Amino acid sequence: MDKIFCDGCGVEIQTEDKNKSGFVPKSALENEHIICQRCFRLKHYNEVQDVEYTDDDYLRMINQISGTESLVVKIVDIFDFDGSFISGLQRLTGNNPIILIGNKVDLLPKSTNKSKLIQWMKKTASDYGLKVQEVFLVSAANGQGFDMAEKEIETRRNRKDVYVVGCTNVGKSTFINQLINRSSGVKDAITTSYFPGTTLGFIQIPLDEKSYMYDTPGVVNRKQLVHYVTDKDLKLITPKKEIKPRVYQLQDKQTLFFGGFARFDFEKGLKQSFVCYFSNQLMIHRTKLDQADEFYEKHVGDLLQPPSPETLEQLPPLVQQTVKIPGEKTDIVIPGLGWVTSDGGITISIHVPKGVQISLRPALI
Repeated sequence: MDKIFCDGCGVEIQTEDKNKSGFVPKSALENEHIICQRCFRLKHYNEVQDVEYTDDDYLRMINQISGTESLVVKIVDIFDFDGSFISGLQRLTGNNPIILIGNKVDLLPKSTNKSKLIQWMKKTASDYGLKVQEVFLVSAANGQGFDMAEKEIETRRNRKDVYVVGCTNVGKSTFINQLINRSSGVKDAITTSYFPGTTLGFIQIPLDEKSYMYDTPGVVNRKQLVHYVTDKDLKLITPKKEIKPRVYQLQDKQTLFFGGFARFDFEKGLKQSFVCYFSNQLMIHRTKLDQADEFYEKHVGDLLQPPSPETLEQLPPLVQQTVKIPGEKTDIVIPGLGWVTSDGGITISIHVPKGVQISLRPALI
């Protein structure tokens, strides 16, 4: 059979796997104009769906941006900055200016120092080799922070195209929909958003008569914890409402378990309070350090939940990372879960799934 390509995004049409790009039901092959499920849902339901590509596919597509004159909008998850950061993005996008968007700000405790968070995001992006023009904190779900972000995007793009990039599960699709609904200035922008011959793998959305917003496929970063959990567990570890801090007074040689996904060992230091910022639904348990191994083996998936049995089958083993916290208030960040705030001057060990890398930052609260 001759190859058929989507009239919307140009991807090759297939009828075998609805979770992969280019899927259509077999009955759709009889239509005169064929668009893939992803474009269909964008056109009719205002939904932008992520599809999985290999790393090489993604890098090849994103590298096309380096040959354009455009604005790049990079979306990251505030609760998983490292896991949702795309390495090498500067090289892939050329000299185009980049705006960094931290999503899910509505879930942070109100006492969070947002200015300090923005400065930390700028510095960390720079440490990764990415020069950003501005950083904004938004909630794609409710529109918080969009007034300033939208104004900056419109000014920076100067009637040029906009490419929105990000890993899967960072809220990129929700961000795009929010932005389209607020800023396109085009009546029924979604229903007119697909045109034959658009770039393979991108979805093209008109912003004005001469420029477009391009939704790029979400890249899969295997450092993200979310790729090892079931949808059910993901709902439990992903905050839905403002996080409520939980405080634990610990002496050295005590341990905290965050569900069965992470273990926090207070190895050495004076007694102090540890403030835990995680999904309100994630169970936290305290035990003695010398009993922690046995406690985990006996109770993971039971008292220590999530993970569910289905997630445990695919979850990498917990690996220990030991760090000394300087004598200042510090956040110990567990990517994909949350963070613990310490007054510092201590030694701790964190046990997290292999491949997940913890990080430290000045306390935001």
